[in-house]
Amino acid sequence: MKLKIADKVPDFEAKIQDGSIIKLSDYQGKKVVLYFYPKDNTPGCTAQSCNLRDNYNMLLKQGYVVLGVSQDSEKSHIKFKEKFDLPFDLISDPDHKIHNLFGTWALKKLYGREYMGTVRTTFIINENGVIEEIISKVKTKDHTSQIV
Repeated sequence: MKLKIADKVPDFEAKIQDGSIIKLSDYQGKKVVLYFYPKDNTPGCTAQSCNLRDNYNMLLKQGYVVLGVSQDSEKSHIKFKEKFDLPFDLISDPDHKIHNLFGTWALKKLYGREYMGTVRTTFIINENGVIEEIISKVKTKDHTSQIV
């Protein structure tokens, strides 16, 4: 599924780092930054997550909830979150169900080799559950400026 601006986001339920289950619909009435990233503890993903962490209070003041999504396990998310003091929840999607709903699990190429992986993408979702913006060319070190 390939979502576009003005589409209503599909609801999903998933486990966050502590094993509890959340639903996207739990955030109805709030603006959501839903960012998909390839892997915990890699340079680009760490830079992106830390940039959101460093600007988290500003995002909160503007009414945003931040949620990260990767295929990593809850255990990996706990370590990543603790190591970098991330103040927001990280969603574990090992079976790529959420990635597939949002069209972020796709064929990629690296050094001529093709493989399936996460396409780094951020969805800005309004209070009514509608996509306001899709950021596909993510600047990992300055991602917050692309959101606000």
